[in-house]
Amino acid sequence: MTKLANKVALVTGGNSGIGLATAKLYKEQGARVIITARSQKTYEQAVQEYGSVFDVVQTDVSKPAELDRLYAHIKQKYGKLDVLFANAGVALFAPTTEVDEAFFDNQFNTNVRGLYFTVSKALPILSPGSSVVLNASVVSTKGFAGGTVYAATKAAVRSFARSWTAEIPPAQARFNVLSPGPIETPIYAKLGMPADHLTAFADGMKAGVPAKRFGTADEMAKVALFLASDDSSYIMGADIVADGGYGQV
Repeated sequence: MTKLANKVALVTGGNSGIGLATAKLYKEQGARVIITARSQKTYEQAVQEYGSVFDVVQTDVSKPAELDRLYAHIKQKYGKLDVLFANAGVALFAPTTEVDEAFFDNQFNTNVRGLYFTVSKALPILSPGSSVVLNASVVSTKGFAGGTVYAATKAAVRSFARSWTAEIPPAQARFNVLSPGPIETPIYAKLGMPADHLTAFADGMKAGVPAKRFGTADEMAKVALFLASDDSSYIMGADIVADGGYGQV
């Protein structure tokens, strides 16, 4: 039996990494899936590769007008939304002395402001008993040198789930957080590091993970499916950490 039969699911940033793996799994489990891609280039690529599988909508979540257009499309085409995986985000790392306003605003505008309005603007079309999954990170609770800004954005995401759970009745929607640890996704290639530095960074991360490896996007997708489905019906306001033990020991 499929876990998301007859459900309509939105995965922001569903064109790559954890978002794409989750979108594929939601689809396998019976959902009609909408994914977003941020830029014209990534949108065109997603349409070419996945347009026959998903409904692809170009959306920069940091721009409220684009979110309005996205939800107008969903309302007109589907009439409802049952699952929202607020996954779109950016990850950049730098020592505090090298962080400027543009670096700070880029991450907060997408990871915090963008996620907040992704959820708030979805509320009018969420079906009763819908599930909202917020993608955060283990660094929301674990100190990480060079990650002051990124970690703070993810701590805000974790806080949103608590407050929305207290504010919005579970009969309307459940809110939970997926907090990955180090995961093999394309996001690491976007950190702006030279190749040798990136390799050293990855090796250092693996050494600190009790599992002694990076997790996979498919492993995160399985957690996102659990939180989206009725299997997690009594889980609300929780932070499900899937990190190979990185933040636990």
